Amino acid sequence: MILNTLSLVNYKNFEQQNFDFDTKINCFVGSNGVGKTNALDAIYHLSFGKSYFNPIASQNIKHNEDFFVVDGIFDKNDKTEKVVISLKRGQKKVIKRNGKAYDKFSDHIGFIPLVIISPADRDLIIEGSDTRRKFIDSVISQSNKTYLNNLINYNKVLSQRNALLKYFALNNTFNAQTLEVYNEQLNTYGTDIFKTRDEFLQTFIPIFKSRYKAISNNNEEVNLNYKSDLFTDDLKTLLAKNVNKDKAIQYTSVGIHKDDLNFEIETYPIKKFGSQGQQKSFLIALKLAQFDFIKQQSGVTPLLLLDDIFDKLDENRVAQIISLVDNDDFGQLFISDTHAERTENVVKQIHQSYKIFKL
Repeated sequence: MILNTLSLVNYKNFEQQNFDFDTKINCFVGSNGVGKTNALDAIYHLSFGKSYFNPIASQNIKHNEDFFVVDGIFDKNDKTEKVVISLKRGQKKVIKRNGKAYDKFSDHIGFIPLVIISPADRDLIIEGSDTRRKFIDSVISQSNKTYLNNLINYNKVLSQRNALLKYFALNNTFNAQTLEVYNEQLNTYGTDIFKTRDEFLQTFIPIFKSRYKAISNNNEEVNLNYKSDLFTDDLKTLLAKNVNKDKAIQYTSVGIHKDDLNFEIETYPIKKFGSQGQQKSFLIALKLAQFDFIKQQSGVTPLLLLDDIFDKLDENRVAQIISLVDNDDFGQLFISDTHAERTENVVKQIHQSYKIFKL
């Protein structure tokens, strides 16, 4: 997978900008606030149909403008593919592939496999379980359409069940049969999602551990632990057991929407016991494992975006990461950094062709 050109109109701080990329390494360099991360986010947008950093679509339109357009031309499996994402204020976002608009955005997910590593990933450690579930879901969904559809359907049914619980409370009523319809559906979708997550993590965790070993020079032991209500009972039984609690709080209190991942270093939570460098190494290993998994599942080498990659890492760990990407396992790389000289010194060590874009 190669991104040949990127064209931006009114996207974030860019009024109009065109980039012609190298097939291997591309570096955006410049001071803070000039748009390095925004350029990476535009590439992410083409892959996922949304921004990595700002989920509110209209806020990605340049100030005082009415629309944005992000246009990318890719090479995938020896074919040229053109993807265009556009949004006008007050209207729905449009994603087109080779001139044809998608009916459902979810149909586009996985078409352009991509992994981003960014300082914003620290949210995976410090935020709540929702952030870590989204990480698992985004990795699996890029190569598993059935999983993505199950997830969309589960979330729809969950919203309907929660609305019904609120209705019962407001009207001081209860209908067990109607609730049972939603329980059945949640059980069907939720069981499949749980099994897929469990199988995924059994494959993913060894890849992650191996990546961490390489980055940390084998210095520390790390682990991921999957937590789910469904390890204790099937979802239908859990929903029945918790029906009184759910009625009281007007919300579905059990299910795969409560799943979490524990991040551990030397058997302790990395959030409390990991240094900044260890946490950053942990996150990079997590994302490189995501890269390996997607490549293995899809047979396509994902684009790799490294946003401010050298932040909070000592030279030794930077050297380890650079040596990891200095092989044919990786395809096209996009890097952002504030220090042009440091970036150039680092990419020269990779022995691949590169372009530097000074913003």
